[in-house]
Amino acid sequence: MKTVEELVALWQIGVDAVRGDAAVARVLAQGHITKPDRIVAVGKAAAAMAAPAATAWPDVPCLIITKYGHAAHAPAHAEVIEAAHPVPDAASLAAGQALQVAIRACPARSEVLMLVSGGASSLVEVPTDAQNLETLMASTQDLLASGAQIGQMNAHRTAQSQIKGGKLLAGFQGARVTTLALSDVEGDALMTIGSGIGAAPPNPAFAFHSEVIASNAIARSAIAAASPLPVQNNSEALYDDVVALAPRLAATLTSGPAGLHIYGGEPVVQLPAAPGTGGRNMALALGLAREIAGRDDIRILVAGTDGTDGPTDAAGACVDGTTWDDSGADALARADAYPWLEARDALVKTGPTGTNVMDLLIAHKDAAR
Repeated sequence: MKTVEELVALWQIGVDAVRGDAAVARVLAQGHITKPDRIVAVGKAAAAMAAPAATAWPDVPCLIITKYGHAAHAPAHAEVIEAAHPVPDAASLAAGQALQVAIRACPARSEVLMLVSGGASSLVEVPTDAQNLETLMASTQDLLASGAQIGQMNAHRTAQSQIKGGKLLAGFQGARVTTLALSDVEGDALMTIGSGIGAAPPNPAFAFHSEVIASNAIARSAIAAASPLPVQNNSEALYDDVVALAPRLAATLTSGPAGLHIYGGEPVVQLPAAPGTGGRNMALALGLAREIAGRDDIRILVAGTDGTDGPTDAAGACVDGTTWDDSGADALARADAYPWLEARDALVKTGPTGTNVMDLLIAHKDAAR
């Protein structure tokens, strides 16, 4: 496994195992979900998740709320709203109002199918009276810059929202809601995925069923099953700041056995006052490049399963012992990994993938020669 293409191919196998369209189609094929009166899909994978449901029930109204550039495969008859991620914008508020109206307008005895994926926390919002767009954007940017974990961020978002944490469905007057979710959070809790946009309120007055239908663990298992090499690590351990993660992971790789090492999760980055261009996966890859500099036996890919890393068009990067030089330290300090890695042809660009189950790190270590 000497080439970037081979590592990307394994990453793609993991992504394909958790694609939104395939995951929803598998559940619908089981036959226990009855025809809804409305389909609502929210998140980065919303268009992909909605596709099999809209195919099964083409006459059912369908609302899709997703990230800019992620609606290419949306059903033709669906209403589509695109908004910003990771910082909400005016379109996020318009999307929040449209979603709230759609749920509140459902009549008695109606059923809703909610399809939720990561990114919903930013893409759709109805702020509390104490918040407006400017304060919402500022608080989100501050949290992102602080390196807060996703659970902390989503707890803050829920407190500032009229529709997060089960509040959206508190306005539902119908008979049943079924929520199918792709997990982009540690622990796969529905109240944390999308800040609980698809969760039920306490003691709902309607029947409620939810399933997490794809996760990071499923993606990692698919990679492990397809690996032509012995799998030495397979764990969801990418939950620290990249500054701490890079040397720790590198130490495991350099001292560990030959074979494939697979990690999942969502690292964080503390941003400087004026950050450059990049994302957490690129920052981690660059930090790892420094740690393995000069070695000829390790190659590492770090990439987001949604096909994007931060506000860029790259999913992440692939590095080895030849990637690093001392100018990388400045790029790391300025959170400007994208142009540095691009100049060395190390970026991994895949485009939107139709899923979002956090990030994957795949490392190959050669046997001793």
